[in-house]
Amino acid sequence: MAERTGFFTDTSVCIGCKACEVACKEWNQLPDDGFVFQATSYDNTGMLGASTWRHVAFIEQSRPVPGGDEGVERWLMSSDVCKHCTHAACLDVCPTGALFRTEFDTVVVQPDICNGCGYCVPACPFGVIDRREDDGRAWKCTMCYDRQRGGLEPACAKACPTDSIQFGPLDELRERAEERVARLRADGHEEARLYGESPSDGVGGAGAFFLLLDEPEAYGLPPDPVVTTRDLPAMWRWAGAAAVSAVGAVALAFLGPRGQRGSGGSRGWGGSRGPLGPLGSRAGGGR
Repeated sequence: MAERTGFFTDTSVCIGCKACEVACKEWNQLPDDGFVFQATSYDNTGMLGASTWRHVAFIEQSRPVPGGDEGVERWLMSSDVCKHCTHAACLDVCPTGALFRTEFDTVVVQPDICNGCGYCVPACPFGVIDRREDDGRAWKCTMCYDRQRGGLEPACAKACPTDSIQFGPLDELRERAEERVARLRADGHEEARLYGESPSDGVGGAGAFFLLLDEPEAYGLPPDPVVTTRDLPAMWRWAGAAAVSAVGAVALAFLGPRGQRGSGGSRGWGGSRGPLGPLGSRAGGGR
């Protein structure tokens, strides 16, 4: 298998240009979502979906910023994407094998195999994967699998003008991210943190992780995501034990009375011997 590749998204340098969204749609030929004016934000795409595999969130906050004035509003911008989890629940629940793990350790949907069952949609702890209304099949970011196989970086990373989206070997990205966090904290951004980079988290570490300047909830990310199929092995063990117990109970229900009748018959046969004695006695008495 090739070296694991991934995304490191440094939200501290994201300018919200949405070039990544456009590049993703252009390269992957994703259909238009339709313009939805929400009147609550400059963000006109809303969220990740079956036809939006990169989404730049605009988060408006009214709070003091380092070196700024009290009450100054700040903008948090972050380009969200599929996390390509180490332990991917979408992969676990797919009944057709449409979802598979590539040689780059990413998770990809094969649309020609997907039957549209939708099991993968609620299984994702990040709410990333979605079904397209017109054909019912599931779609999500492939980390430009076709480009990677051709030795190219994904389109979103290629188009990012500030290197907010960085692509490369995952271990190298993690080292780079640690250095970036240390530098930001030294500059007074104590809130800088990494999200999804740890292999010990609830999904075994993400293939796409982030540098955030606030709590994950501020970006619409779950604070402690857990692979939703985590308890499946234990559930299967309990189900197996329950099945064995049920089979044993049924077997006892059928064999128990027979056994009792059999032993009763023996007692009856034996008992019939008993009366033979009396019969014999009676016979003897007759004589």
